[in-house]
Amino acid sequence: MVESVFDLPVEKLIFYAVLGFSWTVYLWEAYLSYRQRSIYRSTTHVPQELGKIMDSETFEKSRLYQLDKSNFSFWSGLYSETEGTLILLLGGIPLLWGVAGSVTTRFGLSSEYEITQSLVFLMLATLFSALTGLPWSLYNTFVIEEKHGFNQQTMGFFLKDAVKKFVVTQCILLPVTSLLLYIIKIGGDYFFIYAWLFTLAVSLVLVTIYADYIAPLFDKFTPLPDGELKTDIESMAKSINFPLTKVYVVEGSKRSSHSNAYFYGFFKNKRIVLFDTLLEDYSPLNKSGEPQPESDDSASDSKAKPKNKKQGCNNPEILAVLGHELGHWKLGHTVKNIVISQMNSFLCFSLFAVLIGRKELFVAFGFDNSQPTLIGLMIIFQFIFSPYNELLSFCLTVLSRRFEFQADAFARSMGKASELYSALIKLNKDNLGFPVADWLFSMWHYSHPPLLERLRALGNVKQD
Repeated sequence: MVESVFDLPVEKLIFYAVLGFSWTVYLWEAYLSYRQRSIYRSTTHVPQELGKIMDSETFEKSRLYQLDKSNFSFWSGLYSETEGTLILLLGGIPLLWGVAGSVTTRFGLSSEYEITQSLVFLMLATLFSALTGLPWSLYNTFVIEEKHGFNQQTMGFFLKDAVKKFVVTQCILLPVTSLLLYIIKIGGDYFFIYAWLFTLAVSLVLVTIYADYIAPLFDKFTPLPDGELKTDIESMAKSINFPLTKVYVVEGSKRSSHSNAYFYGFFKNKRIVLFDTLLEDYSPLNKSGEPQPESDDSASDSKAKPKNKKQGCNNPEILAVLGHELGHWKLGHTVKNIVISQMNSFLCFSLFAVLIGRKELFVAFGFDNSQPTLIGLMIIFQFIFSPYNELLSFCLTVLSRRFEFQADAFARSMGKASELYSALIKLNKDNLGFPVADWLFSMWHYSHPPLLERLRALGNVKQD
């Protein structure tokens, strides 16, 4: 049996190796999720060390929420893996490439117009992915998130948002891909250097314009009003020489009651973005819990739901959260991540340059008579590099947890340990995070340390 496997043509060995590795990763992930689901099912009472942090009602809500999410993840993951396997086994990639060729031919373009055919292929592939993923996204939003009180979207808002995302994605993806393919075609022996520099430039431009031009297409951004919070944020930024230019509040409550905060920008042009759901004094979800007039039946794209608890953090806690975020900047975490990402990108393009001429890679996936550059990118980056990608992802997860501890320590050094301590507890409650994790699952998946580990690292700080 072993001899017959090695007697297979090299292209068959490549194909079955890719398929086998894909299922190995899926089964590993399924095993880890099974371990974590066992924790959700068996841990039905608040552990003693969590007694002062989480009440039994919130603990049970978070347990059931995470259990539902885990069950959903199992079935959606199984579907995704099965779909991917069937596409490979049934020759879905060369079939779609042929359809793209037929479309371009109808417009009077021959097979020599490979870039045009590649763009049609890409548009059809992303459309297929969007349509097959839509039922899962609908279920996640309108069943799971709705059931646990997070969804704030109407069906109309969701569908309009999905169409808008698809259109914006095509407007960015298609021109970028066409330029990348053109650079690879005309770049000569050093095309991989030019391709890497191009993708670096694109990523920097997208990071720069995202919050100013792309994100506002989906959410409303408004400057944080003048007041104590804005003054304190500006003072804190100035104290560590953070070149803050603007502070925005994003209307995240239109789609979800989950909360977040981030900063963006390069050089001397940094901006901070706060979700309205993070701000106790600004969150519409808190106002929806207040007594309202009988006639309040305003029709809108989002639905405000009464809350029995206050959503978000108070001003000192928001400053502590931002102290953590600014710690990432001050400690160079953002720059380090960019450097790692670009080193990885350069390595991958260099290996791509070595492998793109290997005909057996194309034959393995059904391309016997042609070697399209876009298909080569897909095969090499998505399939051949998959073991390396899994290893890199794990290493980055470990590094991310280390960075999170360091950013917490930075906030503590600014005298905000007590406020960060209470903010982490509040945010965990608001987002129904379950504070008990299987060690293997958390080691593999958690880019942020579990709540208890972060609180222990902050020290024994007295809470109000």
